[in-house]
Amino acid sequence: MAQALVPLKDLVRAKTRLSGLLDSSERRALAQAMVEDVLALLAAHPRITGINLVSDDPSAHLLAGQYGARYWPENALGCRGLNDIIGIVSCQLVASSDEPVLVLHADLPLLDPVDVSAVLAARQDIEGLVVGCDRHGKGTNVLCFDAAAIPAFCFGQDSCQRHLAAARACGIPATVLNRPGIGLDVDEPRDLATLLRRLPGPAGGRTAELLRGGELGGRIEVALASLQPRQKRFMGVR
Repeated sequence: MAQALVPLKDLVRAKTRLSGLLDSSERRALAQAMVEDVLALLAAHPRITGINLVSDDPSAHLLAGQYGARYWPENALGCRGLNDIIGIVSCQLVASSDEPVLVLHADLPLLDPVDVSAVLAARQDIEGLVVGCDRHGKGTNVLCFDAAAIPAFCFGQDSCQRHLAAARACGIPATVLNRPGIGLDVDEPRDLATLLRRLPGPAGGRTAELLRGGELGGRIEVALASLQPRQKRFMGVR
């Protein structure tokens, strides 16, 4: 069993690195579809006993209510920055329960219930910190820990290795978990291209419904195709 913690950026300002492909309303729609898929998965998972959504988005409390999550207004925490925000909420969660905390990014559209189960099993095996890394092996998309293994939060550049190093420096057992459903977070056009190739059918959730076979998905595919020649020229590929 575990408590889940999902930090969510303001959806209006979400996914700015996709601005060359999507306008602001489309980026918001994509970000909301992905977080709803994550929240729906957590709400249905038998080993997740509670969901915590921390955000400064004006509609976050509605999302929390829809999926039975506890809403943490970011501006009420008295700090700024992802690492401090997750640190404060995590400390409160482990202080109020013996259950471990599972931290997940909100933009994991390929996340599967088996991925969550694998993270929880790995944490139980090592009784320490589990780091679910991105598909490049550099970033951190998931963390799982209990009160004895609460890490120094190092989200940012090369966070996977930084989380591992910080844990081991404190004598905390730590391991990295590589899974396709955890590895793909969507920040850049190439992430979106990978998502479109691996996206399940409409039954796969709100993200699949938004992108598969609809007008937006078709337009994104055309835009991505137009970017490829420019990327190849930039890289010196003929």
